[in-house]
Amino acid sequence: IQKYEKGTNRVGASRLQAIASILSVPVAFFFEDAPGQEAVAGNRGFAEDASMTFAIEFCGSPEGLQLNRAFVKIPDVKVRRRIIDLVKSLSPDDAE
Repeated sequence: IQKYEKGTNRVGASRLQAIASILSVPVAFFFEDAPGQEAVAGNRGFAEDASMTFAIEFCGSPEGLQLNRAFVKIPDVKVRRRIIDLVKSLSPDDAE
């Protein structure tokens, strides 16, 4: 995949058509937000949501990894919910 992301290898038209068919999207889906393309309202292709960028960065941090590993090991759903409530109460900005 990295070869395709970096442009070392290319995806041919027939392969791109097959991928689009499997994902049930038009081929144009992969070119949304490309330079010179008009944006289609409500459909941003694979563009990441800005709010998700923060979550992804946190999950990749040492603290995020430790927290996630420990959290998923808690078997009791009620305890996990209480931990979420605790963290929300400790955070200065409680925006969801």
